[in-house]
Amino acid sequence: MIDTSRIEVIPISSLNALEYCPRSFYYQVVQGEMLVNEFVLEGQLAHQRVHQAGTHATAEGEIETTSLYLYSETLHLSGFADVIEERAGVLVPVEYKHGQQGNWLNEHIQLCAQALCLEERQPGKAPLAYGYIYYIGSRRRVKVPFTPQLRARTKAAIAQAFKVAALETPPPPLSGELAARCPPCSLFPLCLPEEVRLLQARRKQRM
Repeated sequence: MIDTSRIEVIPISSLNALEYCPRSFYYQVVQGEMLVNEFVLEGQLAHQRVHQAGTHATAEGEIETTSLYLYSETLHLSGFADVIEERAGVLVPVEYKHGQQGNWLNEHIQLCAQALCLEERQPGKAPLAYGYIYYIGSRRRVKVPFTPQLRARTKAAIAQAFKVAALETPPPPLSGELAARCPPCSLFPLCLPEEVRLLQARRKQRM
């Protein structure tokens, strides 16, 4: 059962941040902090087209809906899908990313969460089989199958999100190899991971 004692609804997009860094997720979702650096700004500019809500038919006869609001009462999620393509009655979520093509679990989790929300609005229909991530930097889109493993990992991330959101203080900074994610983060000046790690190390030495 999901604990919603502090945060009742988790933004779908924040699952991306959670998988990347729980501390960043805490600052954004619980404390409402958001700093803009060059990477965030690039992403915002790249999303301008798909953030214009609307529906139109493509040359191939598909129906394309942009900036569609999604909500799951069961999973306590809400947010917007960049694009939903409808092909012969089957919905396919498409998430836009401004960077280069990659294979990032955090992005797959975000996309899968959109699929779970869509499925909840279509009871009785078959589960969605896949979605796409379009990498603007590479001008390519990658097919992401919604496998049982990805679905399980996505639901685990949702449960973790509520656990982290219920904490009284932010989680510790990333450590080891994962610490390489810190410098590009827009919240780096607020998080101060190097300073926090130094204080933690000094406390251990005193014990």
